Amino acid sequence: MKYKFGFIGCGNMGGIILDTVLKKAGTKDICACDNSKDKKERLEKLGVYVTCDTETASSCKYLFIGVKPQAFPKLFAAVKDFINEDTVIISMAAGKDIKTIEELCQKPVKVIRIMPNTAAAVEEGVILYTANKLVLENELAEVTDALSFAGLVDFIEEEKIDAAAALSGCGPAFVDLFVEALADGGVACGLTREKALLYAAKTVSGAAKTIYVTGKSPAELKDMVCSPGGTTIQGVRTLEKGKFRSATMEAVIAAYNKTKDLK
Repeated sequence: MKYKFGFIGCGNMGGIILDTVLKKAGTKDICACDNSKDKKERLEKLGVYVTCDTETASSCKYLFIGVKPQAFPKLFAAVKDFINEDTVIISMAAGKDIKTIEELCQKPVKVIRIMPNTAAAVEEGVILYTANKLVLENELAEVTDALSFAGLVDFIEEEKIDAAAALSGCGPAFVDLFVEALADGGVACGLTREKALLYAAKTVSGAAKTIYVTGKSPAELKDMVCSPGGTTIQGVRTLEKGKFRSATMEAVIAAYNKTKDLK
């Protein structure tokens, strides 16, 4: 095939994944398409070959699909005849399982399903993946290697991928809300907005890194900060009054239920 990697749909998440693959592959190995004029101009500036969806589908070994889930029927109706038996389809759409993609193609196809998050843009992301039985081990290895600059690339069974994506895929937005709220608290106490955001973001990233570097539980690390009769435990008490943990759990569950609705 003329290109190793092809991208149909290069919006927020598709664009991040394309940028990630670019760190491993040269621009000569990539073709892409997008309906947006701005996205096309960005692709041209990156130096990748910009084409249409049918040519992208027929010209690459690994085909990344970055369009919205509701656009899948129309897209696959247009490109299914241009996908051959050696093409590996890589979908990042929430709620669209491998069986759905196989049915849309109306023939046996190789499918890898990935669930990335936006932190991949700064090489601190999570990309969950699963695949059907037609995908060869070396093909799976090539794709995961191409995504390695995203951060954690981790296999998970398809029946669990929606639940995991509700956490890791939607989680950055929940964390952003928390960071914003922390910064607002700092501003209320007299800090400048710039300093408050800097301290809040660094505090959250540092706390998260401490969890996976030390292997200690969040509960244990929390207790290490909460001195008897101290300031932190009073803040924790206030968060508990506001049902902070319960609200966070409900947010993940709501995102998971919405994913099921998209099916």
